[in-house]
Amino acid sequence: MSLLKALCGIFPIHRGAITRPQYYRFTTWCPVQQLQENALEVFQKTAYDCSLPAQLSRNTFKNFPALTKWFHGPGRSFHTSYLRQFGDVLIPIELTSLSPSDASGSSTTTNFERAEAPFSLFLSWAEQADVSSPQRLYVAQAPVARLPKLLQDDLPTPYLVVKAGKGDVYNTNIWLGVAPTYTPLHRDPNPNVYLQLAGQKMIRLLDPDAGLSAFSALQKVTKSTASSKFRGDEMMKGVERRLMEKKIWPDEASKDMTEAVGFEALLGPGESLFIPRGWWHSVKSIGEGCTGSVNWWFR
Repeated sequence: MSLLKALCGIFPIHRGAITRPQYYRFTTWCPVQQLQENALEVFQKTAYDCSLPAQLSRNTFKNFPALTKWFHGPGRSFHTSYLRQFGDVLIPIELTSLSPSDASGSSTTTNFERAEAPFSLFLSWAEQADVSSPQRLYVAQAPVARLPKLLQDDLPTPYLVVKAGKGDVYNTNIWLGVAPTYTPLHRDPNPNVYLQLAGQKMIRLLDPDAGLSAFSALQKVTKSTASSKFRGDEMMKGVERRLMEKKIWPDEASKDMTEAVGFEALLGPGESLFIPRGWWHSVKSIGEGCTGSVNWWFR
């Protein structure tokens, strides 16, 4: 029996009130381990020191300010009356759009670009956007250090991040959007704690060897020479994006999969995930409405 299959049998499945998407039933991705307490020693022993992904205890972020100050209402929409006072702040925004790829317009291709824009531009778009909006704006990897102090104070660094390693918090970022949002498969050079603030996201993970194997197989098909360590815009558009998304997020047509290929975690507001250094992961929103996340890279 492989280590992955053994771990799948050991780790408890977290069954919350969140509705799992349709494709969940057709794949063999194993749920990550669920930590039942937020004690530092438990986190270090079962996740950090052995480089295994883990969904952290909900108590870790029980009173996290941004959960209630940035979002409100039953639908967890953006609290614009609070956030608009910071509308002049420049933030990095990803623009993804669908455009006809031939004269008939029968097929589409994803166009992608990044730009700095006022926060107010994103908030105005988010108020009227829905799943059918052809142009998508996504605040992706926006450094918290560049935000006003009032917003930084809403995103305090958790105790586990400060104490688990050397105490070096490499970077903290926010991710804001309106579903659907998607981040292709990639890996980070530092351990990562990822907290969901609003909406739902599924994160799928491959260990370093499995992820590199999947990436190398894709390179052979696309004849790409892109680096696996430093991923650029090539992963966000074109044939690489389509093929990798199909590999990591198969639809019902792929329900005959029999091998466990990795781990997955479904996060709702207040739920968080530890992603070890070098583990490949892809993130996709689930359902509709606003999404918000914050992550800490540390060592």
